[in-house]
Amino acid sequence: MTTELEGLTQGFVTSEDGTRIGYWKIGSGPAVVVLHGSMESARSHTLLAQALAGDFTVYLPDRRGRGLSGPHRPDHSVQTEVADLEAVLRESGATRAFGVSASGGIVLAAALTLPTLTKIAVYEPALVADPAPHAAWLARFDREVAEGNIAAAMITSMYGLELAPAAFKVMPRRLLAAITGKLLQKEDRKAGPDDITLRKLAPTVHYDGALIVELAGRFEEFRGVTAAVLLMGGSKGLAFLRSGRDALAEVLPECRRVEFDGLDHGSSSDPSETNSTGSAEAVGRIAAEVRAALS
Repeated sequence: MTTELEGLTQGFVTSEDGTRIGYWKIGSGPAVVVLHGSMESARSHTLLAQALAGDFTVYLPDRRGRGLSGPHRPDHSVQTEVADLEAVLRESGATRAFGVSASGGIVLAAALTLPTLTKIAVYEPALVADPAPHAAWLARFDREVAEGNIAAAMITSMYGLELAPAAFKVMPRRLLAAITGKLLQKEDRKAGPDDITLRKLAPTVHYDGALIVELAGRFEEFRGVTAAVLLMGGSKGLAFLRSGRDALAEVLPECRRVEFDGLDHGSSSDPSETNSTGSAEAVGRIAAEVRAALS
């Protein structure tokens, strides 16, 4: 079954464990798969897909637990994410992929085991040396989600991933959680039944936090990547991820590094209420580098 929406065609594949993975497709030319990051869905990279569509057929999968795709399973791991990506690569015939943040780690992990990937681009991949700080915030996040306190869990993940604005650091967590709770309620009232809301996305942060923990400290493994890699970041991106890019640049056999002045962690994604600093100009700058690297 296919559906047309804003120039995008909808389709589905089945992953190794039988889970359905949905995707959007646009453009013409060689296929490239674009994976979204945390608290996002496939539609979060519509502008990037449109910018690449003149040169590539762009596939935008919903990672598990979002939009068109099936749910996570208890044994979810990095390998599960790689298998989901492999299903889309097989369907599309793609030898190229892009990933941001958590999915940057997925694309790099996939390049270790999938020789069909010959060219990849990653933006601010969520790879760190020490898993301990992330295991700590993840434990608190899981407890708050289990208690049904989604707003508090979102604040926990925001601090854990160092996404909190400076002004938030002087505000009591209880006040921040109360404000976040009201924002969630406001969005819920406006949302249609199929809209991908923050409340729906929030529990998926667990799996991206677990992915960061699972991949932590494994930089040496990436010496085995045979694909050509475009490694990108922003001068205003997440500070705790910069050392990971430094380490990757040392071990990746074929790597070109680009650091964008003035761009932040969300700059490859569409501007939205949760990505207020995003812009079409920022996406265009990243798209130009991705296009050159994957051509």
